[in-house]
Amino acid sequence: MKVCVIGTGYVGLVAGTCLAEMGNDVICVDKDEKKLEQLKNGIVPIYEPGLEELIKVNVKENRLTFTNDLKTAVEKSLVCFIAVGTPQGEDGSADLKYVYQVAEDIGKSLNGYKVIIDKSTVPVGTAEQVTKIIKSQTTEEFDVVSNPEFLKQGAAVDDFLKPDRVVIGSNSQRATEIMQELYAPFLRTGNPVIIMDVKSAEMTKYAANSFLAVKISYANEIANICEKVGADAEMVRIGMCADKRIGSQFLFPGLGYGGSCFPKDVKALLKTAKDNDCDYQLLKSADDVNKKQRQIFINKILKRFGNDLKGKTFGVWGLAFKPKTNDMREAPAITIINALLERGAKVQAYDPKAFDSAEFYFKDNIVYAKSSYDALEGADAMLLLTEWNEFRRPDFERIKSLLKTPVIFDGRNQYNGKRLLEAGFEYYCVGRKYIL
Repeated sequence: MKVCVIGTGYVGLVAGTCLAEMGNDVICVDKDEKKLEQLKNGIVPIYEPGLEELIKVNVKENRLTFTNDLKTAVEKSLVCFIAVGTPQGEDGSADLKYVYQVAEDIGKSLNGYKVIIDKSTVPVGTAEQVTKIIKSQTTEEFDVVSNPEFLKQGAAVDDFLKPDRVVIGSNSQRATEIMQELYAPFLRTGNPVIIMDVKSAEMTKYAANSFLAVKISYANEIANICEKVGADAEMVRIGMCADKRIGSQFLFPGLGYGGSCFPKDVKALLKTAKDNDCDYQLLKSADDVNKKQRQIFINKILKRFGNDLKGKTFGVWGLAFKPKTNDMREAPAITIINALLERGAKVQAYDPKAFDSAEFYFKDNIVYAKSSYDALEGADAMLLLTEWNEFRRPDFERIKSLLKTPVIFDGRNQYNGKRLLEAGFEYYCVGRKYIL
């Protein structure tokens, strides 16, 4: 099938590459000439396991091409994905100016029937607006479909190639059949294509992400109570997760959620609720808990070292909002490190992939260590902020020899606190009492 994907950000690049991998002819469109040149040469601006290799293979086979010529890309394609950014506005709403601009450009470029797909995460009613904009520019036939993405950063390629489900919001039988044909190769194991109306599909993405955000905030609330009463949050989590009605995912306490999806989608759904006179207390509380969770962690550091951190050095492991990505949008590390810097501390940080992103947020205000152990040299404490696999089984004797004082603040509950206490460490985590 002939496909164009407009926008080569995280979603667009993964979608375009994976569609090409299944034999489609895919044209990826972007205005950023530098990015396009990099992609043509196999240089990928985001870190996502497996993505770079797939791009190189499909570019070589001429199934995947990159261009800034939207008009030609649309003319050559039957299916056109809109995958541009929808940044959060000041009021929490999704800023749709890029979506609407692309819709206008598509309308001017139509040369026959097309299926226009909203792949970007957009509020309910966006497809109606996109339809109006395109109609204002053309008399050609087209259908607008909502096809929300459910990609987990760090596992996005697998998620696209082997999806749990594909949601298609369509009010047109013609468009529905084309979409079913497009996704058929991805669903050979029997996972469902779920067909629904457009507005329900638009809502499904926000509802799913917001529910997972609520689960994370619930886990953190329970952990905070456990810490106060002397219960063990990990034991409580295990007891809860054994209930099939609850399940085990997204119930790990820690520093709260971050990234490009959960914070933005929660706020966008809250704005939608407000605009439609809905009192959404549960979701608002989840958002509030998430903000407080980082401050609770900061307070533990301040309780141990005092509010004035001049002369103190902290070795930080992990900057990305989660492992297997270089994305730092809404990362807990931003809030925590800035709080330390504001109080006069020096920060030495290491992350396997996120240094380029970190420089955008911190400039030269922190030290970018060459290795995880270099980040701890002469530090007063170690802070684990992202649970990369390489941080899970470190050499604690080496850590102890590098630190001025053997203190670990574990924001991800990765380590065995009892063993660390026996080894002479002070150990602070989330929802568990391991302090001497």
